[in-house]
Amino acid sequence: MNLVKSTGTFGLYTIISRLLGYLRDVLIAIFLGTSFFADAFFVAFRIPNTFRRLFAEGTFNAAFVPSYTSELIKNKSKSNIFANRVFNLLFLGLLILVLLIELFMPIFVSLIAPGFVENSKKIQLATDLTRITFPFLMFVCLSSFFAAILNSHNKFAAASAAPIILNLILIGVLLIGNYLDDKLIYYLSFGVSLAGFLQLIFLYKFVHKFYKIKFDFKLKIDNKIKIFFKKLLPSIFSSGVTQINILVGTIIASFQASAVSYLYYADRIYQINLAIAGIAIGVVVLPQLSKHVYLKKKNKILKIQNKALELSMFLSLPASVALIIGSEEIISALFGYGQFDQKAVLNSAKALYYFGLGLPAFALIKIFSTFFFANHDTKTPFYISLISVVLNIIISIYYFNNIGFIIIPIATTISSWFNAGVLFIFLKKKDLFKFHETFLISLLKIVFTSFLMGVFFKYLIAIFENQMIYDYNFKSFYLVLTVMIALIFYLLISFFIKAFNYKDLQLKY
Repeated sequence: MNLVKSTGTFGLYTIISRLLGYLRDVLIAIFLGTSFFADAFFVAFRIPNTFRRLFAEGTFNAAFVPSYTSELIKNKSKSNIFANRVFNLLFLGLLILVLLIELFMPIFVSLIAPGFVENSKKIQLATDLTRITFPFLMFVCLSSFFAAILNSHNKFAAASAAPIILNLILIGVLLIGNYLDDKLIYYLSFGVSLAGFLQLIFLYKFVHKFYKIKFDFKLKIDNKIKIFFKKLLPSIFSSGVTQINILVGTIIASFQASAVSYLYYADRIYQINLAIAGIAIGVVVLPQLSKHVYLKKKNKILKIQNKALELSMFLSLPASVALIIGSEEIISALFGYGQFDQKAVLNSAKALYYFGLGLPAFALIKIFSTFFFANHDTKTPFYISLISVVLNIIISIYYFNNIGFIIIPIATTISSWFNAGVLFIFLKKKDLFKFHETFLISLLKIVFTSFLMGVFFKYLIAIFENQMIYDYNFKSFYLVLTVMIALIFYLLISFFIKAFNYKDLQLKY
């Protein structure tokens, strides 16, 4: 496996998906803005989308890949038996869960959006829409099972391309939005569930080479299956802690008008970088890391860990600097159209600024958690993440009445840096990680290069200041131009001072 190449493959399809997701959100911003309808749809979309991120972006992998890889090394037939037992239990469990939630949907929605309860029309609309979108949860979780099998065989393209289907369908619905009027949010909701089903079919065509479904509801729960499911919940919670914090923030933000929408748009921006700097790297290294842990190849383990961490910082630090410096210009250029007014731009930009401060921590949590998962340890990151979420809730609730929704990204960032720091301490304590002698020098070069890029990026924003004002029609073009120039600058400086070793492009791990 080539770490950079595999990350690039995963990252390429992920970027395509995120760019299509951006186009989808621009169209949503134009048609819905931060309105009553937008808040209701975002709550309905947040639940299945959060589960998509929790399962599809590496968290299901965390429990499944190490166990499946161990069985694969021993015997292919044993790995298929293990996979089939997991699939059947997962299928039945998800089916029962979806049916129960659909039955008690009003109670469920009042729990995830308690601020809507006082507005009967808003809570009813959110309930109706969530009923429509909720089957997506089952489809995406089963899709994640197929993706985990593909990833275990070092096949990353199909799994990373699958989310493109969701964005294409929602964009298609939005393009005829003028003809749908108030029914638009209903068609969008149906589109979510349809996309989930199509993703499942799409992935099964690829996974069919390695695994074939065998429905068997005479459930056989041996020790291996018990161990897997004991690891699953902690791994979902610990690896998906950033998404859980955002979900907690959505619940709290529902008490303030339009706050759910502000957070949603800000969240969409930093997730583009996190998808590569944290999620892609974590997904790519886990199968090989798990294999080397099983075979006890310490030199290979340390090499993969250090390169994964170095690549994560190389990607996340400059992005963090750019989000902090240009948060308002970025939100305005990307979403500042139609119903998305200047107030919405300013409030979403404030949220993005504080999310930007936490971006490296979000990425570190993904990487550090992967190191634990490869060693079949999901409990340690679980307990640390649990404390992190509690810290986030305490900060958010305590300050919400005084400063409003903006405390949510602040609390998420504080709790995430806490999470990343404690994960690192326990990795060292358990002797699961140590720095290579060249890592610190590489990190200092990355920090220095990111600083220079930040100064240059601020200078470019000043040059194009008049082209990036809210009322300018082609501001998105100038934002893209500015970002591309700053990115080229960053890569050139990195090359000359060797902030990242480009020979790693050819290395096998």
